[in-house]
Amino acid sequence: MKMTFPQQAFLLFLLNLLDALLTIYWVRNGFASEGNHLMASLLDLGDLPFLAVKIAIGALTAFVLWRWKHSPLAKYGLALALMVYIGLMGIHFVTGLSAFGFLSQTTVNNFSIWANNLFA
Repeated sequence: MKMTFPQQAFLLFLLNLLDALLTIYWVRNGFASEGNHLMASLLDLGDLPFLAVKIAIGALTAFVLWRWKHSPLAKYGLALALMVYIGLMGIHFVTGLSAFGFLSQTTVNNFSIWANNLFA
């Protein structure tokens, strides 16, 4: 089943929200740190400022993409953003496996090096 553009934009917003919630959980429980320095600063101020900015960014992005949905740039941008967020969900999945003891520290370190090289 092919998703429509508005459905894809909504999925992007949901993945952004899930990323924010998982980031708060992993950081507050000592399993990870926020890689984006600006967002890390907001997280240092508290969960609410971090979540508010993250939701605002996700909503604005989804709206802009939806508004110009007929533009090829918006279509490619949405596809790229979804791929990035799906990759981030993979990182959250590995973080969860590590946090709950299903992965060794060596495996996590190797994955971390790979992820840093991919997203840097």
